[in-house]
Amino acid sequence: MILQTVLKDVAPELTSGILAVVFLSCTLFVITTYFSLTQAVFSVGASVFENGHVHKLFTFPFYHKTFAQLLLNIAVLVLLCGSLEKGVGTVRFLFLFLLLSTSTGLCYAFLDLLQSDTTQSHVQGLVPIALAFVAVTTMHTRMAKGFLFGVSVPTMALPWVFLIIATVLIPHSVLPCNIIAILVGWMYGKGWFSFLDMSEARACVLDKMTPFRLLKSIRGVVYVPASTDERRKTLLPQINPTPGSYPVQAYAPVSSISTTEHTPKMYEGWPNSVNALSSPVPPLAPHGHGSAHSFGPGHGHSPEHSFGHSCSHGHGHSHDGHGHSHDGHGHSHDGHGHSHDGHSHGHDGHGHSHDQL
Repeated sequence: MILQTVLKDVAPELTSGILAVVFLSCTLFVITTYFSLTQAVFSVGASVFENGHVHKLFTFPFYHKTFAQLLLNIAVLVLLCGSLEKGVGTVRFLFLFLLLSTSTGLCYAFLDLLQSDTTQSHVQGLVPIALAFVAVTTMHTRMAKGFLFGVSVPTMALPWVFLIIATVLIPHSVLPCNIIAILVGWMYGKGWFSFLDMSEARACVLDKMTPFRLLKSIRGVVYVPASTDERRKTLLPQINPTPGSYPVQAYAPVSSISTTEHTPKMYEGWPNSVNALSSPVPPLAPHGHGSAHSFGPGHGHSPEHSFGHSCSHGHGHSHDGHGHSHDGHGHSHDGHGHSHDGHSHGHDGHGHSHDQL
């Protein structure tokens, strides 16, 4: 199971356009092998102009001389051209394949015509078209650098790096044709072939025709639509997570949380204002004792802190050392007045407390 997941992440996704090219290449290889046809029938060269073999401009990418060459060319096409098809769609990818292959073959045939007969070489295979597609991709990408085998390489240098690798490893590779293919890809990327390019509206019309509808019906292969919106839906499907796949945080109802029970009653030695306001008022005492604290001389003006109601007996307390006086008789102007700020005046042992409502 783990091996299948790793292979799915590493292996490139097969698309319909690449599958069509691979199918035509394999079919032509079987035909040429069965009937023992030589490379002069399908490969491109100076004979395009000398003998009028125009069909070679369309057949040389699909022709491969050996089976090893066929497998290597298919591997190069799958690895290097899948991203371009996903960016333009299957219809436009096949159109670009024909456009770039014929342009490359035509330029190389003209170059081969200028050379002597002893140095003429026939070109076949998918490598030139794959390099042209890499050049087109580098012209449209915003990345300044790319990574190849863990090494950072400038994006514009990638086609030349692949050119060296293909020339060394892949048999029957023609270096001048590969260079021409890269230059043709750059010219297309700069817009030199804009008058030959296919519009998206035209591609959407062809997308509904019979050959491409058959490609859509193939299972296990990704068909990239021509429309930009449909292409995004195909390549970037919307994620619908199953219920319970993501953790959900539960919240307690507000009514179940009691804030008054957890509020501290004291804060830094002082009573909390919330508790002081919410605490009940002490009951009225008909004959309570009120404490009067006087700051200053014994017969001065003293603030009184009284809690409750003072009726008959008052106690005056002096803080300046002039004695401790107990009033025998206390007279209250308001019998049941609730005093918040009291003032006491001591005159000859008789204290009068004025309670403010």
